[in-house]
Amino acid sequence: MANLTALPEPADLVDLFQLYPETAQLALPLAQHILRGDSPLSVMQRELIFAFGSGLNACHYCHGAHTAAAEALGLDVNLMASLLEDIDATPFDEALKPILKYVKKLTETPSKITRADADAVRAAGWSDDALHSAISVCALNNFFNRWVDGSGVDGSDAYVADRGQFLAQNGYLPNNTERD
Repeated sequence: MANLTALPEPADLVDLFQLYPETAQLALPLAQHILRGDSPLSVMQRELIFAFGSGLNACHYCHGAHTAAAEALGLDVNLMASLLEDIDATPFDEALKPILKYVKKLTETPSKITRADADAVRAAGWSDDALHSAISVCALNNFFNRWVDGSGVDGSDAYVADRGQFLAQNGYLPNNTERD
């Protein structure tokens, strides 16, 4: 249910973009840069990180859309729920697990991030640029989670999955936010 009275019922993210175009004009190019720009992390890995953080935040819209985008880009469809439950027990790329642990801690207890957390990422073979990319994705997903949930934006599972497919194919540029 929309929390902003100017939004329709039900409201989706495009409705929010149309209601607040100035915010969308700033946020979407940033999303394009962080999620599609140059990075040591692949596009799929960044979508996975976004979806993972959104799952930790229980943001239905963002978790669903970015999980669908990550899956469209090659993520095994059975992994996300397992990663959210127990990163260590999930049969997954061992090198990416320290990044996911970092993102989990940064999402849940940001003031408790330490140099040891960053060192664990580097010990897995990642550069500071990769860590910065993961931190940026985490910050972006937390912004969008709060904007979406605070505004009361959501969608059916089918709609959210469709938006994820759209994002995987088209990215985040403002001219790509039209409804299909």
